[in-house]
Amino acid sequence: MAETWYKFTTRPLNLFTNFWNTILVEQRAVFNEYLICFIDYSQFPIEYFLNIVFEKKLLLLITMKRIGLLSDTHGFLDPKIWDYFADVDEVWHAGDIGDLPTLEALEKFKPLRVVYDNIDDHRLRAACKEFLRFKIEDVNVLITHIAGRPGKYAKPALEELQKNGAPQLFVCGHSHIALAQFDQRFQMLWLNPGACGYKGFHQVKTIFRFCITGAKIHDLECIELGLRVSKIPEQIV
Repeated sequence: MAETWYKFTTRPLNLFTNFWNTILVEQRAVFNEYLICFIDYSQFPIEYFLNIVFEKKLLLLITMKRIGLLSDTHGFLDPKIWDYFADVDEVWHAGDIGDLPTLEALEKFKPLRVVYDNIDDHRLRAACKEFLRFKIEDVNVLITHIAGRPGKYAKPALEELQKNGAPQLFVCGHSHIALAQFDQRFQMLWLNPGACGYKGFHQVKTIFRFCITGAKIHDLECIELGLRVSKIPEQIV
């Protein structure tokens, strides 16, 4: 039986990317009776999906998103962040940005999802939300700054979860303590990347890096940027 190729246009999966090039497939795996191709579209933008039917088997194209997650910069961006987040598709900031230049530097660097909170002034509050909900791949995400921890929730975060429902992935900051834990009550993955600024009580600056493919959250890394110090050299942006 000859292969039949069908080409059709799909809506962009990444609003910050222009899709003009031909698909380049990185990895292929056989799962049940489906052939699944994993596409790295951050490096190889996609204009078309190919729906290939061969002996009743469907070729599905599944994209992957690389995420860089940070919080509590308090007006300081460690130069190491640019290197660790060089290959991510998006940067997420879980609040306490610190000042407008920090926000602008991140916006210029990568597509950015960000929330404000207690130390952020009126300009940052005008530019950001306190609660940010969105869907990426097949994962519903909620980002806020002050949330407490699984089982001991801050009141505004608990009210938001009870009113609008729990996501698959819940992201927060504020505690300056890195945490990755499954929340049994709300059946969601809870991520707090700790703090990457130099203000606060944390001893080590941390950020997270992970991937989302379809409904799967995987390859989570907690990256240590070094010791928190009270005085820092001139910031490189």
